[in-house]
Amino acid sequence: MTESSSRVDIAIIGAGPVGMTLALALAGGPYSVLLIDNRRRGAWETDPRALALSHGSRQLLEHLGAWNAGAGTPIRSIHVSQRTGFGRTVIDADDYDLPALGYVMRYRDLAATLAARIDPAHLLNEHALISLTTGGEAAEIRLAGDGAEHGVAAQLVVHAEGTPGDEADVRVSDYRQHAVVAEVRPVPGHAHRAWERFTPDGPLALLPLGQDYSVVFTVPPDKARQLLALDESPFLAALRAQFGGRLDFVASGARASFPLALRVRRQVSASRQVWIGNAAQSLHPVSGQGFNLGLRDACELAEALLGKTGGDAGAAGTLASYARGRRLDRQGSMAFTDGIVRLFSNDLAPLRCARGLGLQALDLFPPLRHFVARRMIWGARAWL
Repeated sequence: MTESSSRVDIAIIGAGPVGMTLALALAGGPYSVLLIDNRRRGAWETDPRALALSHGSRQLLEHLGAWNAGAGTPIRSIHVSQRTGFGRTVIDADDYDLPALGYVMRYRDLAATLAARIDPAHLLNEHALISLTTGGEAAEIRLAGDGAEHGVAAQLVVHAEGTPGDEADVRVSDYRQHAVVAEVRPVPGHAHRAWERFTPDGPLALLPLGQDYSVVFTVPPDKARQLLALDESPFLAALRAQFGGRLDFVASGARASFPLALRVRRQVSASRQVWIGNAAQSLHPVSGQGFNLGLRDACELAEALLGKTGGDAGAAGTLASYARGRRLDRQGSMAFTDGIVRLFSNDLAPLRCARGLGLQALDLFPPLRHFVARRMIWGARAWL
């Protein structure tokens, strides 16, 4: 194999939406940036996933000129309830003078909008990471692609792809749940309302996407396998039963399933390295916090780097300051989602009663409801 080498200030491993957001946030600054991805350019074009973006994420993307207004379906209200007990609350965008609480957008549409603003000269596709060593004045990255090895020396390496592995620094909590995802057609239409329905099996979320709902159906692994094996009609019947009959569904698209676990990297910075997005923390999809947290990671890392007066992008003090600054938002988001899953994914009578009282309290006391809503919309930035 032939070899080549290059030197940049910041190497971002992973050209997904979070990595590209960081690259755009750094554009025009004092640092040279290289995005590295092991996939071909445009690999996301066939990605079927949907993303829940908070209004706060829309604001961040608008600031970067990367908001795709035509691709996002607004969420103007969220109805929260539990299947086996009383209590419900409704969160409405009008209470916050916002056009929407959030938006549902296909992964591929967001990725395309971001990619259109990335200079191809700063992107290295179809190159897989072989090794990474740190120390001294630069990190040394070895890549394989195009039948050759390529070396990159960088002051800072940003990990923006994958999920935390099984290293000693990673905390893992297996929820023993799988998320079954699909798109279904509701009757009547969704009227831009999202639903979060807590059941003994796990949360059931319906998110408006175009004229359909993007469904996140959380169940134990054995039930997930059963749901995947069903024909369309019995699948829709199972969805109606789990949802409680408030809506009807007349068609369903393809289904997929993936396991759910909380995976958290305790230290998000190390010598000349930093982890953001899913590479730093992988959360349960309840309340749609994970991707929005990752976007805030990217934007606040850019702020920390651009706030320097120049010099070494991988300076230990800068990375430590960034990690401290992200602690409240990360820990708050993890505690919020983890607490909801553990409190609501059971059918114990005392907890069922406590949940009902909590939902009623949210409905009856606007300041409490506003506290929760602002946390979902802006994360820890809501109080800064």
